[in-house]
Amino acid sequence: NASGARRARKRSSGESPGEGQTLRSSRRQKRTNNPPPEDDQSEKKYRKCEKAGCSAVYPVCFASASERCAKNGYTSRWYHLSCGEHFCNECFDHYYRSHKDGYETFAEWKKVWTSNGKSEPSLKAFMADQQLPFWVQCTKPDCRKWRQMTKEAQLTPALAETYRCGMKYNNIKIEGPDQCSQPEDLRVAEVSDSWWHSMLILPPLLKESPASPFLAAYYPDCVGMSPSGSSSSVHVLFLSVSGLSQYFQPFYQPNECGKALCVRPDMMELDELYEFPEFSRDPTMYLALRNLILASWHRNCKKVLTAEKCSQHIIVRGLVRVRCVQELGRVLHFMTKKGLVNTGVLRVERPLLPEGYRSVSLSGVPLKSIGRVWDDTSLGVMVGRGAQIVNGCVNNPIALMCEQMDIKMHKLGERCELFQKGGQATDPAIDKRMDFHFNAILDVVSEWRKDKSQSQDTPLGEKVQEVKKNFLQESGIQFSELEEKVLQFHLSNLEFACGSTLDKVSARSWDHNEFFAQFSGDHTLLTKGYYALLHKLAEGLDICTNCPVLVTVPLILLQKNLIHFNPPLPERKLKAIHSLGAGIIEKIALQFPCRFWDKKIQGADYFGNIPPVPEKRGMFSVFYDLDPQGKNAVLMSVISGDAVAAVRDMEEKDVVNECMKVLRELFKEQEVPEPVNYFVTHWSKDVWSQMSYSFVKTGGSGEAYDILAEDVQGKVFFAGEATNRHFPQTVTGAYLSGVREASKMTAV
Repeated sequence: NASGARRARKRSSGESPGEGQTLRSSRRQKRTNNPPPEDDQSEKKYRKCEKAGCSAVYPVCFASASERCAKNGYTSRWYHLSCGEHFCNECFDHYYRSHKDGYETFAEWKKVWTSNGKSEPSLKAFMADQQLPFWVQCTKPDCRKWRQMTKEAQLTPALAETYRCGMKYNNIKIEGPDQCSQPEDLRVAEVSDSWWHSMLILPPLLKESPASPFLAAYYPDCVGMSPSGSSSSVHVLFLSVSGLSQYFQPFYQPNECGKALCVRPDMMELDELYEFPEFSRDPTMYLALRNLILASWHRNCKKVLTAEKCSQHIIVRGLVRVRCVQELGRVLHFMTKKGLVNTGVLRVERPLLPEGYRSVSLSGVPLKSIGRVWDDTSLGVMVGRGAQIVNGCVNNPIALMCEQMDIKMHKLGERCELFQKGGQATDPAIDKRMDFHFNAILDVVSEWRKDKSQSQDTPLGEKVQEVKKNFLQESGIQFSELEEKVLQFHLSNLEFACGSTLDKVSARSWDHNEFFAQFSGDHTLLTKGYYALLHKLAEGLDICTNCPVLVTVPLILLQKNLIHFNPPLPERKLKAIHSLGAGIIEKIALQFPCRFWDKKIQGADYFGNIPPVPEKRGMFSVFYDLDPQGKNAVLMSVISGDAVAAVRDMEEKDVVNECMKVLRELFKEQEVPEPVNYFVTHWSKDVWSQMSYSFVKTGGSGEAYDILAEDVQGKVFFAGEATNRHFPQTVTGAYLSGVREASKMTAV
């Protein structure tokens, strides 16, 4: 009879009419199996999905919304959402036709969707967003089977975290036989097939994603989230991350650009497209997962982010949730390799990458430099003989580590008064005017270099003087003696930034890294120094000290051939090594019995010294107060440019005497006491350093940094600030180059 035939067809339909019923699969290769009887009467009882390639020979309606629902029988048209999920024409009419009972429900949803989203509020979108059942995975390690929830049941992160087969949704377990022994719906196996995703009509749009409070300025459906989420739920999420560090800004906001380690939440980057080409046509699923991962990590960067933790927040209806959870691991591993998540000073109990990424056998060694770091506490406060300032904290890995360790950084203020010989403060208007002229000169240099090749390069110092001379001649302006000295002060800062006199620096490529997004935000002083971070990073590692081993290799040691490579390094790499300069600056720190500068400086973090003559412009140009909010009396200053060579062979006490002469001129109106303690650095004489940081020499280019970063035959890997084209001259750049090389090693 007819009902018997329908039951027989249901058993071979390949779709489950409800939870707990597991039916024989009708995989893609079986589409032509079990054809229906050829008589006209039977043809009216059954209708297959018209979607080309769909594996469901006899679909079943998941909606059951209309009293006339076709269930697993005949309908004039099946609407395809995925291979395994269809709804009948009767249920379509139930919501779509204005005289039907479900119309108001669809209309209300449509109103919310159109007010929040950008995509079409179609009935298929409504069914996928509101009517498909949720799927949840058993958390029992030896089960992990997927179960379809009842249509009325709601999936929450808490339920996803604790679900076991047979569990009622109020956490009461069903009595009886072991529910995990029940077979898994065979539609789940099809989800893993490569073709399944291509048969998906609509991309997954997540509900209540952790990324919601970060992306309120975007259309939700453009960043992988459902527009049907209420604004109140976003507000609740925002409150839960209100304690987020101000330096955590992983997503660009609309019309924003130029921030390092920041991603467009609505667009895949080039390396992502290369790694996940299957999402190039429709990146929605990838964006939803990537944005969820980034947001989850920044909401709690003190614990390892696992796929299990992330998957609990994948709230989306239908079998596509199974596919999202399957893809999640790949996306998380990729972002971990990039150093965007699971980075910093985490304590890792188990490997972050799967076995395939970890079985690396190398016959060579990585050559790695983290920058010149040497913390000194001999003056009563932490003073960095090397690096101590973090330039731009937004998304900076150093700021991340400080957050992970609850270390507070001291934000450096912008006020820096300039004092002349004799102690007079410089009119801020003059400083502002000369700062404008200084930057205007550099802007002209930038215009000049646009059509210049490497062979047409010239020293930056010469080009600056040429532009300045032309400007004065053409404008008829003459700088006063004080204005000229203030300009020299700004040039000394430029030499500090380059680590060299300007006659050696490339005018064409001196700021090559500015073409890439840089770290923005506050400049801060690490009052606890870098050692706190390095010691935490070194926990659990077998590190030998007081041994003459070359594992941190500054550029100049390669330039001097202090390391012999067999076979020799490629000529291309040798050329790049010698096209960069080995910059050098020195520091001096002085401890005093009292804070004699307080009254004059009035809480500023630093103050400037206007050079009396151009030849002395790098001699103690800026003094930093290393405890501006405290009681310790310690000043630190920098020696740069020509002044480095002038002090190289001087005794420390003589350098201190020169510094004291400057301080007594700047504070001539009062008594300046003798320092009770001090130190002067000698990086140029340190046998294992001999430099501070790199710069591009005249005739060179930023490409040299990329060439230096190239490994040799997959055996020897190079890292350090001089291999980071985007962030050279910084500890951050050196650290990120180490992350980069670790990622490359996993691919060997």
